[in-house]
Amino acid sequence: MGVVFTTIGSAVRAQEADSTVTLQKSSWGDAEKSETVDYIPDISFDFRGGFEQDFGNTTGRFNGDGLYLDINGNISPHLSYSLNQRLASSYYEDNSGFNGTNWLTLSFENDYFGLTFGKDALFVGSFEYDAYDLDTYYTMNSMFYNMLDCWQWGVSASWYLAEGQSVAFQFANSPLSYEGSMFAYNAAWRGEWEHYESYWTANLWQMADAAYLKSLNFGNRFHFGPVTVDLEYMTRAADLKGLFTDDFTFIAAPSYTFADIFRIFGKFGWERVADDLPYELAYEGYTGTDYLFYGAGVEVFPFPNKDVRLHAAWSGNNFDENYLNVGITWKFNLTGVLKSLLQ
Repeated sequence: MGVVFTTIGSAVRAQEADSTVTLQKSSWGDAEKSETVDYIPDISFDFRGGFEQDFGNTTGRFNGDGLYLDINGNISPHLSYSLNQRLASSYYEDNSGFNGTNWLTLSFENDYFGLTFGKDALFVGSFEYDAYDLDTYYTMNSMFYNMLDCWQWGVSASWYLAEGQSVAFQFANSPLSYEGSMFAYNAAWRGEWEHYESYWTANLWQMADAAYLKSLNFGNRFHFGPVTVDLEYMTRAADLKGLFTDDFTFIAAPSYTFADIFRIFGKFGWERVADDLPYELAYEGYTGTDYLFYGAGVEVFPFPNKDVRLHAAWSGNNFDENYLNVGITWKFNLTGVLKSLLQ
């Protein structure tokens, strides 16, 4: 994040690295395929830091948003592993002893089916929620993104129905309870066409013995050349009568990318959280009213490999909070460095 790094949860898009095996990775770089499997793991250290000005409190500070270890590799042509570890700090509740671990997964995949076990991101149908932590800006995010601890232990299975089409199911620990036998049940559909991507999910997250949070999430992404537009709607309720009215998030996020050198982006969100819900997915004092959040920014990639990114992002909301954050993101590709030295 470009601000105080307390984001709780960010589902990371699955990508591929030097093999036909799909690996869960950070969002830098493009997916690559090779007929031969490279068993040398892809290891990097990801860092972001900068300066943040809080105009509401008229304060400003330099800060480091986070330092992450990212490892992805193959055990066989169809078996892969992935680890993302927060080295700088830990904000997440996890009584299994893996507080600093975002994800730690072992995955099997062929052309038709995939199976993943370990600590992973919950399926939440939102491209905002699908972003790597260091690719988001905390004060420009929805409260739902920042408050939900999506990193949970469990198992998921995916079926690839056709090119660009997949359905998946996930059984994991509930993000709303860290004690007892409380589970989450998630179903997801992803589709990809020339100008449109979909990421839709239906979710049941257990809160008590017979009580569940019900959620529907509709992520939609449109591509028109260098222009990308995300339109997303997420709704949640403990009682089905309150679905679509008590607790929801709407997001519109356009962006424009020029020559792979810089990206201009904007964001507008409308969120409503009732003041009598039996779960906490809103900031203290923000329930019972409409929360409007918005922002704009620019990202610049000064080098062709995109391992360095500069950013400037402004964000605000209807609670008279305004922030400006400028900084740098650096991906130190340890594997690439070692390969260059050994050549």
